[in-house]
Amino acid sequence: MPELPEVETTRAGIVPHIQGQILQHVVIRDPRLRWPVPIDLAAKVEGKCLRQVVRRGKYLLFEFDHGAIIGHLGMTGSMRIVAHKEPPAYHDHVDLVFSEVTLRYRDPRRFGCVLWQDNPVMEHPLLASLGPEPLSDEFDFVHLLRVSKGKKQAIKSVIMDAKQVVGVGNIYANEALFMAGIHPHRQAGRISAARLGKLVESCKQVLSAAIEQGGTTLRDFVDSEGKPGYFKQQLQVYGRAGQACVNCDQALTESRIGQRSTVYCKRCQR
Repeated sequence: MPELPEVETTRAGIVPHIQGQILQHVVIRDPRLRWPVPIDLAAKVEGKCLRQVVRRGKYLLFEFDHGAIIGHLGMTGSMRIVAHKEPPAYHDHVDLVFSEVTLRYRDPRRFGCVLWQDNPVMEHPLLASLGPEPLSDEFDFVHLLRVSKGKKQAIKSVIMDAKQVVGVGNIYANEALFMAGIHPHRQAGRISAARLGKLVESCKQVLSAAIEQGGTTLRDFVDSEGKPGYFKQQLQVYGRAGQACVNCDQALTESRIGQRSTVYCKRCQR
């Protein structure tokens, strides 16, 4: 699944081509995504100027004066800049056609979405309850300490809860917990403020590094130009169960937390 760095990589890639441009035409080949593409989407946006493209968690918001298209890549989706003449493939469901280029949404498993929300955009149910961005100043040890206080829930579940902090995702939660030396199963409410502070910084470092290197190459992710990310080469625990820990050489352990693969070192993480 594309996570925050993959979505930010996509946003950064498409912005220079379409931000500030007039959206001339909307092509909907198959509206059957996770939620149906609105049948009146074209009427809402054709002939309107796309003011900016911003990211909120794993959502991309294509903002116009009167509202925004809300996009999500789901499990296997991508948004790519293509030439007008490039023929669509079987899983290319939606095109946003601008004067010079087309933004093409591809989603083989159709778990993503292309929706519309009138202003105020952040009142949409998918956005209204999201927690702070992990790379923002709002996400600090004070915030994590407050949302962890008294919780018996595993700390990995807390940092993956979008209502507490939005967009960390499974891959980077594994990596941040390893960097911070915190066992993913440890009860959130039993972790000291100092260690939570270290975890906050680890989340920021891991996500920033992944964004800089273009996300991961896991499964289907490609960036806005169709190129894979490169961060997978630097993953220290995720996808490495049974292999040697990069710090102590002990075999990494895999378990499940919230039905998600969790890989950690029993010796280095406590």
